[in-house]
Amino acid sequence: MSGPDDIVLRAEHVSVSYASRRPVRAVRDVSLELRRGEVLGIVGESGCGKSTLAYALTRLLRPPAELTGGTVTFCGKDGLRVELTSLAGEQLRQFRSTGMAMVFQSAMNALNPVTSIGQQFRDIFRAHDTGMDRGAMDARAGDLLEMVGIDRGRLRSFAHELSGGMRQRVIIAMALALDPEVVIMDEPTTALDVVVQQEILDEIDRLREALGFSIIFITHDLSLLLEVSDTLAVMYAGQVVEYAPTEQVAAAPAHPYTLGLLRSFPDMRGQRRELRGIPGSPPDLGERIVGCAFAARCGYVVEACRTASPVLQQLPGELRAGLPVAGWDAACHLHNLDLCPGGPPAELSGTATARPDRTPAVADGLVAGGATAGDSSGGLR
Repeated sequence: MSGPDDIVLRAEHVSVSYASRRPVRAVRDVSLELRRGEVLGIVGESGCGKSTLAYALTRLLRPPAELTGGTVTFCGKDGLRVELTSLAGEQLRQFRSTGMAMVFQSAMNALNPVTSIGQQFRDIFRAHDTGMDRGAMDARAGDLLEMVGIDRGRLRSFAHELSGGMRQRVIIAMALALDPEVVIMDEPTTALDVVVQQEILDEIDRLREALGFSIIFITHDLSLLLEVSDTLAVMYAGQVVEYAPTEQVAAAPAHPYTLGLLRSFPDMRGQRRELRGIPGSPPDLGERIVGCAFAARCGYVVEACRTASPVLQQLPGELRAGLPVAGWDAACHLHNLDLCPGGPPAELSGTATARPDRTPAVADGLVAGGATAGDSSGGLR
């Protein structure tokens, strides 16, 4: 395991609410650590709080969203420690010049349509007081474009003259313009075809290796994260329900929701199997949630799930799937022997084969709340 000195970003007990007649608790008590050079993947259904969490980490929340609890600490390579929740105004703007950058959701359409690509780069350098003259700005911008595989002559182009993949590469280049240590990418390959998507992912991985920045990669596509991330955080109803090295989660998940996500897409390397959506719908985050938020959709529900909220904690036991348990957390009563004396079923115990084909309760249509396995509403979109 890596030591504490390689942590570049630490979020502790972050909570975000949207103010309204019924406040919506979009992010609920989330804690994460991003290590230097790591790709941390955050996955979950639409509306689970992924993007809201990203905005909270970067201090980009706008009303009616409000950070209601928690801290976010940035630890720079130079030893500088910054508590982001305490920054405001000019201090926050200066931090963003070198600390963190974000590639926003639908970034492919985020370029200014009436300004050249070169001018948009110059706007970035001027806004952050880099002290460069126009020649130096254009040279730096050209280098950045070439870094992502685009000819520097495209600095004279406008957004409508670029393909979707090229626009996405330009946005990534702009995110890297000020050499950030952390880049948060919110659905960076959405709306791209699979060939261009793979090219972008390869480009991101190459840049990370060359420049040494860390990535928080947010998507609803778990199959994609299994390929690109080092650590995986699975979010459901505003909370992280499983948090572990990606390889371990892919081999044998610990939470029923993660298992449901794994079963919702085909295994391109394994045997053919039936795909299943997750029955039911996510809970209303404007209502008080009693017990486990996933209980109404879970085929493994026990009595404690309906009354007590599970807490994200390290799983018991010395080994899971032949690997050390350290660093593997899940929020599920099935792993609490006091509440579930029989322990988790084989497919959630870390000893089953990868992506098992059958969940007894789901396969037989005996899903809690009266839904059947044929009801795929609310599955991974």
